[in-house]
Amino acid sequence: LLRRVVPYFLGKDARDLERLVDEVYVVNTNYKMAGMPFWCPVAYVEQCLFDMLGKRLRKPAAELMGGILRKEIPVYLSGSGRDTTAEEEVDVYVRGVEQTGAKAVKFKIGGRMSENADAYPGRTDKLLELAQKKLGGKVTLMADANGSYTASKAIEIGKRLQEMKYLWFEEPCPWEELSETRKVAAALSMKIAFGEQDSSLWLFQWMIENKVMSVVQPDLNYNGGFIRAARVARMARKANLWICPHNTQTGAASVNILNFAATTPNIGPYMEYVWRAQPKPESWYTPNFQIGNGLIPLPAGPGLGLEFDPGFIKQATVVKL
Repeated sequence: LLRRVVPYFLGKDARDLERLVDEVYVVNTNYKMAGMPFWCPVAYVEQCLFDMLGKRLRKPAAELMGGILRKEIPVYLSGSGRDTTAEEEVDVYVRGVEQTGAKAVKFKIGGRMSENADAYPGRTDKLLELAQKKLGGKVTLMADANGSYTASKAIEIGKRLQEMKYLWFEEPCPWEELSETRKVAAALSMKIAFGEQDSSLWLFQWMIENKVMSVVQPDLNYNGGFIRAARVARMARKANLWICPHNTQTGAASVNILNFAATTPNIGPYMEYVWRAQPKPESWYTPNFQIGNGLIPLPAGPGLGLEFDPGFIKQATVVKL
């Protein structure tokens, strides 16, 4: 961020933002470092500049990205881990649905890049059983394996998820093993969600054309920001696919996914929102992104819509290049 990305943007015209995002990739052979460690800093700068431009123009960032299509964003509850028992994990989301009115939740299954091993023996079986008993038919269910399975095991698990009418099966195989995920997608009739680890636009195009996934999931940070995610959204739209960005953020940091969802025509029915408990109102920023009836309102203010307490900002440490 400080040595490669920020120095390139200094002194440039922020109105040339799309060109700048492309050029920072090739200047000083930055492309040799492409991946999350490079594209996340680009995303942070780009999102800040959208905020700055919106504030200067007194317009929401979503309006600068093509126009506001929706002012309330439906979310699914995510953020579960594998350090809980199956019983504890299902109870978290039972309470979450009660408190937020959310219409969808996503569970973590498997062990994460674990070569078919579960987080502990029998956890996934028990979780699926309890989730079906307590939430099945009441809200939409999704499952995320985080690359836990071989293709054959993922197909076996996926068939169970199909029977339980899960909306999608996310990252069934290790993220680099595209041929394995493609086998799963070909064998199942349910949607396969994929792409959170990727940051190559050419690779997204290849995966869409070759039917690796049916729900496209770039991360708004890992993939380099709004502009690059919008390009992936256009690829997905041409193939009649949803784009449902991966999101690990909550509270103030979730403002990026709300703005992106507000302006993107082919977003899926729910956006990911990390949830373990309804956030308490914070004093250092507004709004506070409370979930009501499964919806979060798009912030109405200019830029990304966040307002920070000046007193809080004064406590920050200035980083000098």
